[in-house]
Amino acid sequence: MRVEHDCCTQTLPSVLDHFFGITAPRLKALAERWNPAQGTPVFTRQGKYTSRGWTEWTQGFLYGCRLLCFDAAGDEALLDSGRQDTLRYMAPHLSHVGVHDHGFNNLSTYGNLRRLALEGRSTDSEDLIRLYELALKVSGAVQASRWTKIHGGGGFIHSFNGPQSLFVDTIRSCRILVVAHTLGHRLMGENDEAISLLSRAMDHIRATLQYNVYYGKGRDYYDVRGRVAHESIFNVADGRYRCPSTQQGYSAFSTWTRGLAWGLLGCAEQLEFFRDYPSLCEEQEDGKAFPEVLEEGARAMADFYLENTPSDGVPYWDTGAPGLAEMGDYLNRPAEPDNDWEPVDSSAGAIAAQGLLRLGLYLGEKGEGALYYRAGMQLAQRLFTAPYLSEDPAHEGVLLHSVYHRPNGWDYIPDGKKIPQGESSLWGDYHAMELAVCCSRLLKKETPLCFYEKI
Repeated sequence: MRVEHDCCTQTLPSVLDHFFGITAPRLKALAERWNPAQGTPVFTRQGKYTSRGWTEWTQGFLYGCRLLCFDAAGDEALLDSGRQDTLRYMAPHLSHVGVHDHGFNNLSTYGNLRRLALEGRSTDSEDLIRLYELALKVSGAVQASRWTKIHGGGGFIHSFNGPQSLFVDTIRSCRILVVAHTLGHRLMGENDEAISLLSRAMDHIRATLQYNVYYGKGRDYYDVRGRVAHESIFNVADGRYRCPSTQQGYSAFSTWTRGLAWGLLGCAEQLEFFRDYPSLCEEQEDGKAFPEVLEEGARAMADFYLENTPSDGVPYWDTGAPGLAEMGDYLNRPAEPDNDWEPVDSSAGAIAAQGLLRLGLYLGEKGEGALYYRAGMQLAQRLFTAPYLSEDPAHEGVLLHSVYHRPNGWDYIPDGKKIPQGESSLWGDYHAMELAVCCSRLLKKETPLCFYEKI
């Protein structure tokens, strides 16, 4: 990515106003059209949201988008709709023992509702706030119970693929464990064992940064700093690491960019948390305090992203995708959604932009973090304009050129084209909304979005 010195602070406010103006009516129209009996909208085909039953991991994004748009635009109808549908439909996600997505579904809904109430943005009663908190406690404990032990100590929240599978994207789900811990909750195990949710979150992140992220030294001397494997595989009989793998990327030895983006953003948010709760991070790992482990991983992923992304910061879906070899010097020009070889993934860009912003703020936006902060702002401006912002009112999506599962062939390829393009995803739209609210607050010198209660 070619990072400019100008952070776009002069032009981004008007870009954001346009973005929110487009988004609000689109969210209302989708809420009115969508029948929950159809399942959950996942991605668009020819501009219309469609469902694909897998784990229903996007339902929280459907209602969370409305809550975030209310946050930015103040439209009470969106708040009411998001609240009502959360209370009506999201309860099964609180006790869903078969997924690693609690931090997505339940913080996007119950978490945002609680945050808005605590910020004084809504008039929810104390009883409703307590209900949101109970939901977050239950969700955090259920997520923590999905546990695989590692040889030598520690463990991880295993993915829906099974107890052998550690996904890099689950770092961001650790937020639900952290929130539940700050609310005084714990997981009760066999023989009334009280299990710390914070410890499980920290152990999971340590395992992910050790096995899914590469540092180009020591064990990883043969590899590239910051490369990320989507999945790590373990022998569940003895807890030993076996090999890298992937589900949605091209290979175990290339980087699926959306996984990297979620890893980066998850680490940056946890750095913020432990900065604000320093008493909780005294434990050392190989001589390093936990925030040092987080920062090393976040910096490696951020640097890899900047070095392996086209000049405008919008990534292709995997850094090792084979068609990239046919595209010449593709890193030194803007990403090209309309090409014959490989699709871009704007959703990965939206997630990464927020991660870069947060890491930059943590390190100091005018100091060590300046490059990351400028990159995040610049990427946000790019995503909120053509060809990534959906200007067509007939298109139900917001952020165009998102892809879901390239290896499974689930993404829509328009007639006459060779690759997926021109479509949206619900997680892409949600993370674009989250990024837009984050940028808007930063530009107004307000407190950024925060998944936990500041002390």
